[in-house]
Amino acid sequence: MLVYFKFVYLVECEKMKPTMPYLFLFFFLLFFTSLQAQVDHEKHPRSVFRDGYADSVNSGLIKTDAYKSSVRRETHGEIGETHIVINYGSPGVRGRNIWGGLVGYDEVWVSGAHTATSITFERDVLIKDTKVAAGTYAFFSIPGKKEWTLILNKNYNQHLADDYTEKEDVVRVVVKAQTVKNAIQRLTYTIDVKEGSASGSISLMWEKVKVSLPVKSL
Repeated sequence: MLVYFKFVYLVECEKMKPTMPYLFLFFFLLFFTSLQAQVDHEKHPRSVFRDGYADSVNSGLIKTDAYKSSVRRETHGEIGETHIVINYGSPGVRGRNIWGGLVGYDEVWVSGAHTATSITFERDVLIKDTKVAAGTYAFFSIPGKKEWTLILNKNYNQHLADDYTEKEDVVRVVVKAQTVKNAIQRLTYTIDVKEGSASGSISLMWEKVKVSLPVKSL
């Protein structure tokens, strides 16, 4: 009987041989992914992407936004042939006075929360009359009651606007602030494209304010 079981075991092992490399690869990738997630969490404990939560709050699916932290989000999109990635902290309104209160007028703002908001262009773009080379930039703003100054700055690796300096600005654009009908509870960025065109905009929306940065793919 023992010989029989040994024989069956050997047969089954032979059957599994072709799949062994794939099983090894699967467990290696599983281990690597878990390790990378742990490293990311240790580096950026609040930089967990919670787009689902923020979207649920904005859509009204979650009635009460009880999460006090500013969730980290990413927006991806394309304008023309340029892929764009926006990484930002998304604070909630949560009954607070935002404009002229939590966010002061006529002061440089991080346009998000915690780590500076960053925008990555995979190709060169044109913003207003300025050519902006492919790369990653910080996105700051100076909110006003009627007009905002939108800024792309070279130093995207900073906390809030602590190390901001105008000398590192790549481009500044003055735009009109728009009013949206329904309040956006969690700060949100969108990439809006004009159909059949290489032009579009990057829009910031929070509370009842929307501002847009015009972008043209080169």
